[in-house]
Amino acid sequence: MNNQTNIKALDDNKSRDLILGLLFDAIGMMSFSIPLLGEFSDVIWAPVSGLLMVWMYKGRAGKIGGMFSFLEELIPFTDIIPSFTLMWIYKYILKTRD
Repeated sequence: MNNQTNIKALDDNKSRDLILGLLFDAIGMMSFSIPLLGEFSDVIWAPVSGLLMVWMYKGRAGKIGGMFSFLEELIPFTDIIPSFTLMWIYKYILKTRD
């Protein structure tokens, strides 16, 4: 019974992280579509994005992902990179193969 509970909790987190990740990637890309204002909003979104990445994905991978997300949002014209979705793929698909 306990094993089934753990699997259900993992599936819930997996779905939650994917939905939130897609939402956060969309927010990051929306700023790219607004000329001039978009690059200014990246200054505000970059630290928020980094903190959200660390909150969603614990441990070393979350910290590295948070730094990547922060820099990706801060550097102009890199908003198109879906950093949250890439982190989800790493955590739930690539890392679970090991």
